[in-house]
Amino acid sequence: MSLNKIIFIVGPTAVGKTEISLVLAKKIGGEIVSCDSMQVYREVNIASGKPSAGTLKKIPHHLIDIISVQKEYDVASFNRRALKAVGVIHSRGKIPIVVGGSGLYMQVLLDGIFEGGTSKKEFRAELEARAKKEGSEVLFRELLKTDAEAAKKIHPHDARRIIRALEVYAVSKKPISDLQKTRSGLWGKNDIMIFALNRDRPELYKRIDGRVEQMFREGVVEEVRGLMKRRLSRTARNLIGINEIGGFLKGEHDLERAKYLMKLNTRHFAKRQLTWFRKDKRLNWLTIISSQSMREVAREIWAQLKEKGFLEQAQRPTKGMFDG
Repeated sequence: MSLNKIIFIVGPTAVGKTEISLVLAKKIGGEIVSCDSMQVYREVNIASGKPSAGTLKKIPHHLIDIISVQKEYDVASFNRRALKAVGVIHSRGKIPIVVGGSGLYMQVLLDGIFEGGTSKKEFRAELEARAKKEGSEVLFRELLKTDAEAAKKIHPHDARRIIRALEVYAVSKKPISDLQKTRSGLWGKNDIMIFALNRDRPELYKRIDGRVEQMFREGVVEEVRGLMKRRLSRTARNLIGINEIGGFLKGEHDLERAKYLMKLNTRHFAKRQLTWFRKDKRLNWLTIISSQSMREVAREIWAQLKEKGFLEQAQRPTKGMFDG
């Protein structure tokens, strides 16, 4: 029996994932599942780099515009919704194309996540307060004592994941690394190909700077002004732009400084994304050169899919199908 097929297109912000996935989805009749932590929010359009309303009408998208910024959206929420979306797409006889820059979301979808009774709000709040006061490194040293295996996979400054690991241990009395070994995801149960996109560092940074400039031209300042009037959830507050533009709106710095900080922090974010993806040996890397169009990259992905027999039942390419 043939396995259901799933395509992943991942990589750092501004690399070109959205454009390439749209071309590929159109040509194979696929549907896109967003693997992005901010495009889920209805009120965030410009700052999240969300596809236009016209694009969303042309190609079926899942996990975009599904909740308010006042709601939490964590990895467990993503996993449940993404699995459901993948199942729905397969039921239609279509191929899901999972697209985004969250390495954590990609990993849990592929390998699974354990869920169940491992929340202790009071304890978590206490740890969060300690992280702010004492620094995440203090908590990291505690994690080294209780779960050295988990600590090896977590950066000492990643307070959120450190706190989660300590919380799980406090509630279950079992290391999170042991519990994670019991999880099960899409990998091994489906025919999956993962394409990771990258560009030379100067080219990627140039695109990031250009994207930030475009955001300001499109009105990101007013978007953030509106967001700051709401009671943002903990996860929504992680949006790049909230602190940077928020500082401008509060009079802490000028507009040019806000732009500079958004560019700088987006670059740092892209570096963290690449670091995460490079750890996973299942990815097929494609380095995009500046002279390549998005259609040419989509054609290259198509060629690899065809070579692997991935699309033997799908639409055959026709002359000029990636030309416009």
